Amino acid sequence: MASIEWQERLFTLADGTEIFGLHCRHAANAGTDKPTLVLLHEALGHIGMWKGFPQQLAEAAGLDLLVYERRGYGRSSPITLPRPDDYLEEEGRDWLEPVLDAAGLKKVILVGHSDGGSIALIGAACLPKRVVAIITEAAHIRIDSLTTAGIVEAVELYKTTELPERLARYHGERTDLLFRAWSETWLRDRFQPLDLSDYLNQISCPALIIQGADDQYGEVAQVEDIVSGIGEKADALFLPDCGHVPHLQAPAATLKVMQRFIGSLDL
Repeated sequence: MASIEWQERLFTLADGTEIFGLHCRHAANAGTDKPTLVLLHEALGHIGMWKGFPQQLAEAAGLDLLVYERRGYGRSSPITLPRPDDYLEEEGRDWLEPVLDAAGLKKVILVGHSDGGSIALIGAACLPKRVVAIITEAAHIRIDSLTTAGIVEAVELYKTTELPERLARYHGERTDLLFRAWSETWLRDRFQPLDLSDYLNQISCPALIIQGADDQYGEVAQVEDIVSGIGEKADALFLPDCGHVPHLQAPAATLKVMQRFIGSLDL
């Protein structure tokens, strides 16, 4: 197998924001114009929470890969509360491009999970010349009944179980702030009209829209409406016996469908 090298990166954006990431490069791709896979994490995400999936995907696809932590997460710059109601749109519309610029990435395939999936949709709409394809897992374009019920249950678990301690393994002293940034924002009354559907018809690249058949945070209609909104270049895939995190709960199946999708692209 051709050699793969991982490098820690700390990008400083124009406003001083620091973004931490890990950049995987294949020696065989040096000097080519192949796109880079860019992984976008969930609302409570961290590079470490992807486990071994970035390595597996980089190897299976034969492409370079960047996985990074958005503002507020991991070793990236902190955030303050309350989050703005349009924070998902900000991440895809305003913050994604500066990160790609800082990383020197001209062409990318966005792979986003949950919040990261929603951000990937927005990024594809706003950067059509740069984003050549997207893959989403459990993306949301609105808040549905399962979303609210799942977050309410998570809040109760945070109060009554060892969930804070488990999250603190990744987030340390930021754990409470990040959990509140997620739960309080998504349960906020004025956040309930969230609607990202207007971005969908602006997406012109191929899209694979994945969701676990047993996802506790999103209805089947989320996927159906995303695919309908994008049009003929989008395909839906529901993974059986899988919940909200396909790359961890059904890793072999998820890797296989992503590899097949990437292999079908004209890169």
